[in-house]
Amino acid sequence: MSLATEFKAFVLRGNVVDLAVGVVIGAAFGKIVSALVDNVIMPPIGLLIGGVDFSAWKWVLKAAGADGKGEVAIQIGVFLNTVIQFVIIAAAIFIVVKIINSMSKKAEEAPAAPPEPTPTEKLLTEIRDALKK
Repeated sequence: MSLATEFKAFVLRGNVVDLAVGVVIGAAFGKIVSALVDNVIMPPIGLLIGGVDFSAWKWVLKAAGADGKGEVAIQIGVFLNTVIQFVIIAAAIFIVVKIINSMSKKAEEAPAAPPEPTPTEKLLTEIRDALKK
């Protein structure tokens, strides 16, 4: 088998394609959550605690020079925004997994009807019953 054939078989496997779709959707979902946190959630929280912009929170270790460059700071607000984004994404994934699990439990709980016995099984059952008598 050639390398190209093996690669084609690998790429066209269902799991690989599903994973690729999941990564692309996940990246888009991450952007949506970032926009939600930065533009919807954090401004009201900042307003409630005195008009503070969380993304501007930082701990300056070395101030910028006269040219405005060279500042060294720990970006506490950016970290806080990222933590909130993570919590939102984790909650959304938890809810999706919970829904999927509840759907699969319902499918498992539904008892399947016993299969119709074949003519051979019917005949064997009659023979068994006759021997019991």
